[in-house]
Amino acid sequence: MTAKRNRRKQTQSLQERLAAFAENARARARSLPAGREREMLLQRAKQNEVTSNLTDWLSAPAHPRRDR
Repeated sequence: MTAKRNRRKQTQSLQERLAAFAENARARARSLPAGREREMLLQRAKQNEVTSNLTDWLSAPAHPRRDR
C-alpha cells in the first residue's frame, strides 16, 4: 500500500519563506557566541538569500535575443 502524501497549501511564496528563514537565522545567530552553530546559521541564511535571488532570476521573463 502506498503512503498518503501530506499536501499543504502554502500561504506565502517561496521567496517570502526563504527571506523569513534567512532573517530569523540571522537574528538567532546574533544572539549566539562565535562558534560552529553561529557560522552554520549564517551560512544557511546566505544560501536561502542566494536561492531566493536565483528563483527570481529564473522566473523573470526572458530577454529577446538580438540579431547580429
